[in-house]
Amino acid sequence: MLAIIQQAGWPIWLLLVSSIIALALIIERLLYLRRNRILPRNLLDEVVRVYHNGKVSTEVIGNLEHNSPLGRVLAAGLRNVDAPRDAMKESIEEAGRGTAHDLERFLTTLGTIATLAPLMGLFGTVVGMIEIFGAQNAVGANPAQLAHGISVALYNTGFGLAIAMPTLVFYRHFRALVDSFIVDMEQQAVKFVDSVHGNRK
Repeated sequence: MLAIIQQAGWPIWLLLVSSIIALALIIERLLYLRRNRILPRNLLDEVVRVYHNGKVSTEVIGNLEHNSPLGRVLAAGLRNVDAPRDAMKESIEEAGRGTAHDLERFLTTLGTIATLAPLMGLFGTVVGMIEIFGAQNAVGANPAQLAHGISVALYNTGFGLAIAMPTLVFYRHFRALVDSFIVDMEQQAVKFVDSVHGNRK
């Protein structure tokens, strides 16, 4: 592996750093974006039961807020449970926007790496081509320098594509996952609002 890195020249280090960052972000997002962590099963039912039993307290709201992203959204609703329907919905939507921002964390960086990796590979290719043309002189070409220039060009192109393809796949997967979580959260929040205000009629 070290021999390949040496043959690929200095532009490969940009790709190696970006691949390490991409791998770290992918692992972090895989661990964070788990359905049972974001949308715990039966959490909505428990919150509705607590509300109907009249056990809403500052401690309960605080625990709910730290439970999960869905808990944070429902806690905003519980805080404004005595407010009119529109005010309650507005507080839930505001908490939902903050939660959605947290769910999308690092996705922009991952998408940027997926876009930039082929360009960095192309940059390495250009550097390799410059070395190839630099190998030409009045008496002919220096074979060692020519071979090194070809290695730099090809290895960087290959590494750039090898990094970009899986990173793009994970970026799109995480984006779709976050979108589905947000839709589920919105649906559960609407059910909670309906439960609270339907109970008052």
